[in-house]
Amino acid sequence: MNVTEKIFGSLNGEEIKSYTVTTKKGMEFTCIEYGCIITSIKVPDHEGNIEEIVLGFDTIDEYVDQSPYFGCIIGRNAGRIENASFELDGNMYSLSRNNGEHNLHGGPNGLDTVVWNSIIKIRENEVDIIFSYTSPHGEAGFPGNLNISVTYTINQNNELLISYEANTDQKTIVNLTNHTYFNLSGNLKRIILDHELTLKSDRYLELNSSFIPSGNEILTEGTVFDFRQGSSIKRGVVSNDPQIELVGGGYDHPFLLSTNNEKEIELLDRKSGRKLVIETDEPAVVLYTANSLGENLLIRGRQSENYLGICLETQKPPNRISSFIIEANATYRTKTKYSFQLG
Repeated sequence: MNVTEKIFGSLNGEEIKSYTVTTKKGMEFTCIEYGCIITSIKVPDHEGNIEEIVLGFDTIDEYVDQSPYFGCIIGRNAGRIENASFELDGNMYSLSRNNGEHNLHGGPNGLDTVVWNSIIKIRENEVDIIFSYTSPHGEAGFPGNLNISVTYTINQNNELLISYEANTDQKTIVNLTNHTYFNLSGNLKRIILDHELTLKSDRYLELNSSFIPSGNEILTEGTVFDFRQGSSIKRGVVSNDPQIELVGGGYDHPFLLSTNNEKEIELLDRKSGRKLVIETDEPAVVLYTANSLGENLLIRGRQSENYLGICLETQKPPNRISSFIIEANATYRTKTKYSFQLG
């Protein structure tokens, strides 16, 4: 394993490190201390061409000023919390309202905006990049001092394992995810509508007009939300399904997984031959197809547009507060593995 450490940039006088890991099979993975952001993943296509497969920037200023959560760790909560408030043991906690009247992804000062501490451990066939951060009691409105560790493990099989761990001194809520936008075409040559998704899920969560789960679990069978046998993203986008139209002509929905750690999520770009297989111990995944990315960004020389990337955010179902409560002195743990293959 080849590992390179550099200074990516500086923020408020603090240097931000980047780490790049290269495997024998041609995968190149880069991440930085700001937001634990995965800035780059390059893997070969079926002809051996090694190209970029995630959306990202080359400067810290772009991430601070422009990024729509490219590649970062989301927290303390993933997704929206209705009315930006929640109750624990009779106490109401108010959060920042950064999505209308609601809280999105932990608010404007979430874990994606902080500088994490980092250490690296190198072994013969894998590398750990370990990020840590202590979110103090009251930060962004959340109770409890929360000690968080996120580890990116890259191995010679072109696999990335993200391990999340957190402990608290006070009852609180935690629901972390990674918000990487994937595009398997290589160097953003094409949008992702022809990507094919296979997803082991027979239920998705209906959204209300604020894009918050209504509480209804809808069977995917017979709908454009049924990816169990594999389907193109385009099939749903061009449909007139009201849930698709609600979020801007695409997907921004939580799916409840039918199984765990059994290749439950597969994404394929047939033209390049690249395939991504995701396995997780989480109960849900939010599928977002960049319906509102727009044309206002320049991404490494490529003008942005809707459907330029696809997010597969493994997590607890958003806004189900009871599902991501942790008690004082308890530990939160979860893992998600990404395998980069040829289909």
